[in-house]
Amino acid sequence: MSDLARALAHAELVHDRTAIMQAIARMADTIRNDYAGSRPVYLTIMHGGMLFAGQLALELGARGLDLEFDYLHATRYRGDTSGGALLWKHRPATPLRGRRVLITDDILDEGHTLAAVRDWCRSEGAAEVRIATLVVKRHERCVPGLHADYVGLEVPDRYVFGFGMDYHEQGRNLPQIYALKE
Repeated sequence: MSDLARALAHAELVHDRTAIMQAIARMADTIRNDYAGSRPVYLTIMHGGMLFAGQLALELGARGLDLEFDYLHATRYRGDTSGGALLWKHRPATPLRGRRVLITDDILDEGHTLAAVRDWCRSEGAAEVRIATLVVKRHERCVPGLHADYVGLEVPDRYVFGFGMDYHEQGRNLPQIYALKE
């Protein structure tokens, strides 16, 4: 049995695909209204944010909001379950000076990576930086002063995977979100 199969056998479904897609559609309505009349830089944090960001971008396009796409790859995990120092694998090429930036990622857990990326965007001269995450983990350990401006769903304070989030680099492409049982 693979590691992913074992994880699924010891996990519960937290959000199915229908709930995820409905949450993304709700987020798109709000974001479209907030960015009306502008073309934000749409920064996706790889790899986890890719599935969510793609779906959200399509929903925003369906609502008439144009985006300028770029991405970044910064990680603290490198396949582990706890993070270390931030490692930049790719920085965005789009100039951010004077621009509105929307960072998209799969999860806001404690927020160390998102805080570092937000601060980097500000240091590059972004006029505004907002954060959209598919899920936020329910706990009180987040980096002080960090929050997601747009949130799709909440997940329990357990190891979660699926829809961009991995279980030891596996299962990112699962169309649902699971949490390991305690």
